Parts: sequence; C-alpha cells; structure tokens
Amino acid sequence: MITKSIKATIMGSIILFASCKEEPKTKDKLMTNNVLLQEWEGPYQGVPAFDKMNVADVKEAVEKGMDLQLKEIDAIANNTEAPSFENTIVAMESAGKALNRVFAYYGILSSNKSTPEFRKVQAELAPKLSEFRSKISQNEKLFQRIKAVYEASQKKPLEPQEQRVVNLTYKQFEMNGANLDVEKKKRYAEINKELSTLYTKFSNNVLHDEENYVTYLTKDQLGGLSDGFIKSAAKIASDKGQDGKYAITNTRSSMDPFLTYSTNRELRKQVWANYYSRGDNGDEYDNNKIIAEILKLRKERVSLLGYENYAQWRLQNRMAKNPENAMDLMLKVWPASTARVKEEVADMQVVANELGDNITIEPWDYRYYAEKVRKKKYDLDSDEVKQYLQLNKLTEAMFFVAGEIFNYKFTPIKEGSVPVFHEDVKVWEVTNKDSGKHIGLWYLDPYAREGKRSGAWATTYRSSTTFEGQTNVLASNNSNFVKPAPSEAVLVSWDDATTFFHEFGHALHFFAADVKYPTLQGGVRDYTEFQSQLLERWLSTDKVINTYLVHYKTGESIPAELVEKIKKASTFNQGFGTTEYLASALIDMKLHLADPSNIDIDKFERETLDELGMPKELPMRHRTPHFGHVFSGEGYATAYYGYMWADVLTSDASEAFKEAPSGFYDKNVADKLVKYLFAPRNAMDPAEAYRKFRGRDAKIEALMRDRGFPVPK
Repeated sequence: MITKSIKATIMGSIILFASCKEEPKTKDKLMTNNVLLQEWEGPYQGVPAFDKMNVADVKEAVEKGMDLQLKEIDAIANNTEAPSFENTIVAMESAGKALNRVFAYYGILSSNKSTPEFRKVQAELAPKLSEFRSKISQNEKLFQRIKAVYEASQKKPLEPQEQRVVNLTYKQFEMNGANLDVEKKKRYAEINKELSTLYTKFSNNVLHDEENYVTYLTKDQLGGLSDGFIKSAAKIASDKGQDGKYAITNTRSSMDPFLTYSTNRELRKQVWANYYSRGDNGDEYDNNKIIAEILKLRKERVSLLGYENYAQWRLQNRMAKNPENAMDLMLKVWPASTARVKEEVADMQVVANELGDNITIEPWDYRYYAEKVRKKKYDLDSDEVKQYLQLNKLTEAMFFVAGEIFNYKFTPIKEGSVPVFHEDVKVWEVTNKDSGKHIGLWYLDPYAREGKRSGAWATTYRSSTTFEGQTNVLASNNSNFVKPAPSEAVLVSWDDATTFFHEFGHALHFFAADVKYPTLQGGVRDYTEFQSQLLERWLSTDKVINTYLVHYKTGESIPAELVEKIKKASTFNQGFGTTEYLASALIDMKLHLADPSNIDIDKFERETLDELGMPKELPMRHRTPHFGHVFSGEGYATAYYGYMWADVLTSDASEAFKEAPSGFYDKNVADKLVKYLFAPRNAMDPAEAYRKFRGRDAKIEALMRDRGFPVPK
C-alpha cells in the first residue's frame, strides 16, 4: 500500500469469528427489509446489492447482524453434547453469515464511498463492534469447548486442514485473552473498546486532511507538467467548483507526479508539506495524541497476557516469530540502502549545479532531480515511458498473465447485469480457460475521488470455501489513478503499473484458493504480501512488454531501446525506495518496543530517525501521524516489516523462474507456484509451503542482488 490491504480494517477484526461463506439459499430466509442483511440474489451465486445500499441502513444492519451471530455463538457454547470438531469448530465457521453480508457493504462505505454521515455512524459503531468481538473471544463456555477439541486433536490429530483450523482458532482465542481471569478479561475488553474508537478517529482525521488540503494552481504555475496531468487537474478543480484552476489533491497519485515534474520549487515544497503533514497540523484533526494513547493501551493489553511489549505478542505467529528476527532483517539492509541514498543525492546535486539552480537538495526536490539523473544516466524519461503504460492495456496484460500461469480467462460482463457502487466500477467473470468452469467475479474501481481512501488495495466480498458446498469468489481491486478528461487515455507511471500488478496478485490469491474452511482464508502478514509482490515481476517480462506496452496515440509497441533503458535502470533510485519504506517499518517496530508512558510522537520519530542515520533529503514513506497501516487498526502494527520479509521470498522465488528453461512462463515452476504458494492460503504453514516450492528456505542474498546492493559475505 503504498496502502495495501487484503481486507478493510474492520472486516479483518471480525473475520476470525465469522465465515466468509455465503450460505446457500434456504426456505428460512432472514426476514428483514434492511437490504444490507438480506441474502444476495441474482446470478453468480448471488451478488451484493451495491446499487441499493444506504448509509441510513448501516447502524441497524450491523446491530442486528451482531445480535444474530451472538445467538449462534451462544447456541454453540451451550450445546449439551460433548465438544467435537463438527459441533464446535465447524459450527463457528458457519456462524455470522448475515453480518458478513453487512460488512461487504460496510467496507465499501468505509474505503470507497466515505461520507461525513457514514463516518458519524462508524464512530458510533466502533465501540459496539469491539464489545461484540469481546463477547465472543471472552465467552468462557465457548473457549472451553474449543480447548477440549484442541487438546483432543493434540492426542489424535485430525486431517490437515481440520487440524490447521483448530490450531489457528485456539491460538487466536488464547492470544486474545481467553485464559485470563475475570478481572483481567474485563479490562482487556475495555481496552479493545477504547482502541476501536481511537482507530476510527485516526482514519477519519487522515481522510479529513486528504480532502481539505488541496493546492490550486493558475495557468502560469503549470511548468513541467504533462498535458494529461494538466487536463485531469483542471477537471478535478472544476468538479470542486474552481473553474479555470488546476487542483493538486493531497493524495500520492497527485502528489508524486507533481513533485517529479513541476518546475516551481516553492509549489513543490507546499504540495510536499501538505502530503507529509497529514494528521500532524496541530489542530483538532492532529493524530499525535491519539497515537500515544493507542501505544499505551496496546502495551497495557499485552501486559495482561504476560508479554513485555506489543511486538513480542504480535509476531509469535508470524514467519519472523519475534521482533529480533524482523529487526535483524531490516538492519541488514538499512546500511546499504542509506549508502545508496548518499550516492543518489550526490548525483542529483551535480545535476542541480550543472543547471545553475543554486540549491541544496531538499525532500521536495528528490523526485524532481532524480528524474533528471535518470535521463542523464540512462537517457530514460519517465514521462516517455508513461506514453506506453495505458491502464486498459495493463489490465489486458494482467489477464494474459493470469491465463498463462493460472489458466484463467477474464470476460467483461454486460454492464448493468451486476450491481456496482459507482459508475466507474467495471466487472469481469473469471473462468477456467480450458473447462469454462466459473470461478468468480472481479470488480475494478480504478479512480481517485472524494470519500475514497488513498492508496491501492484488494478485498473480497465472498471467498472460496467447500465445507458447505463450493462457493465462488467475489474479489475486487481498488486504485487511485487520477481520472482523465473525457476521451483521454489513463497513462500511469512504471511504479503505479507495478502496484496495479501487485494488487491483482492479491486478487489471484483469492481466486486460486483451495481451502475448506473460512479461517484458512486468513493471511500471515509477513507472508501474504509475497504472492502479490511476486506477480509484479511479470510486468517486465518480454511477453507483456512486447504485446501490451503500446503507445497510446500510435499503437506502436514500445521501442526495444527504451525497454533496454528500463531494464538497465531497474535498480535506479533503490536507495530512495528502500530507505523511505524501511524508515516507516523501523519506526513501527521501535514505537512498539519503546516505553509509551510519556511518549512524544513527533519527538520520538525525529530522534529515532536521527539515531538510525536517516538521510535528511527524504521522509519516511508513511510518517507516523498518518501511518494508517499501523494506527487505523492492527493489521500491520509491528508488521510493516512484512513487505521486506515477503520481498526476500519474492526475490528468491523470482530466481527460481529465472533459472527455469522457460523463464517466468515455465509450466513446471508455475504449477508448483499455484499448488504450494497460492492455493493453500493459510491451510499450510508458510515456511513449509515455501520449502515445498523451492526445496529450501529463501536467502537474503537474492534480495540484495535484486536491489543492486552489495551482497553480504
């Protein structure tokens, strides 16, 4: 991500206890007029009625859904029969279908179509949802049944997927305080309730600053910007009631190209400052005190369980296992990345001096002069590359890769045959290329707009399971490309094209899943980014480049010499990319290892970066006051390092393809990829799955080679 997430934050907190399975139609339909609760109808095993959802229905739907699920949980907990896998674990996997339907809509209203009205409802529901989760995780009778099944399975193991779901369920309850005494359970639940409110407020504060810090330009302030960008900025300004002006919105998709090409240094500084000070403006939307309170509550909560710090508690069931291993990986790469930044800055300063600009490189200059160095060193113009990166052709390229590696075919469905939540959303049917078997639907919401959170992410409305009959997959990808003026092509940067492939990798992970139970759909955070990071590699394969990278006006294929320049420049600016990411990952970990008693967030961030030797010429990718991965929920808290952990796997797996006879399209390696790394989801221990694919553990040397860094001896 970049803002990447497999599930909307709130959905992730429910998923342990609720099935992603949509139930088959029954005679005993849920009797309600609330569309958010109703069973999905129509083709493709039923689809969400996105065209009928209304914010006014959300509160009632969530409260009713929680009530229904608690009744199901109580029935399981109070079952008089001896605990068994079927009457306890399977019954839990089957519970919560109505609430799952509600959260398909809730996720859209939260991430894609947020409004002040929805945010108000969201704030009201946050503590109630926390109480709901606590009522399940602290249900003593339920836990004793789970524990009985778990202990029996340790003596007489179940079949692999059954055993895995039992282990994961027991461990999750244990990690969430099921073994605590009554008083500690009470405090644990209170903390969760307080945190849920803080997470919601944090997110809404960031969204406020993204929506309200817009830079409007006049015609004489457009120097260096491309025609397509200018037309798009004019349309955005017009849509905001500023005819005749040009809007630079406070999102990465608008900020990044502006900082890369604008010749107006003062405006670059203003746009940069707006973006990197989100949540840090000393007003009522400032997040610093909220973060400090979150850290205190997290520390108190894990202390109840006997852990020294939050990171220790969080990482026990991740691939890294503990914060020391995660820090060790990051600190092995950090010196090489910061050393590369010094080289990059020196190169940029030379160019600035040659141009007679009489400046010292500052953070708002980095992208601008890096682009000039790129042209000088590699004769590579990013704007020239963009002419060959059309969104629609990139979409076709992703479908081609899905066909070659996964044997999938994507067919656009007739407009209007499936409800969508915005006119920009398009839908495709996914089938097996050979048999024609239906697999699911893929929704694409590509453009930035007010009320949509920044970044890019993937999610599912329904996942594939078989324990109650085969279900299809309803998956979506969501981006924030700047919508073009009418009849204009959507041209994107190489980085944005890479992110597009990345998020599609998450979608393919959903479609390829071959698991029986909903719990096994969950991801291990420092592993689940691996599959999507790996899919990025197909963007630069010859088959994709030669067929789908064509000029948006002439239709001519990208010239071979330009491709060669792209490949030669593949490790260019890796100092910037790696360092800005690692700085965020290191701050995430160090914040959760520190004593939060009297923490000053701005001061901690500044002093920690100084101690690490953070180059002054660039910021963290996500400064702490808007670090949504970590403080709008808990999905990536002490887990942002996971992108690099996953990238070690990615680099190593890429070398497996490079060594194969047919490269990235080698049938044997592709079959193993799908069988061991995509289909199992969390039905198999990730380390074991990778060893089955590669025949050994991954090696960090592959990552260093990939980034053009010195390989440690």
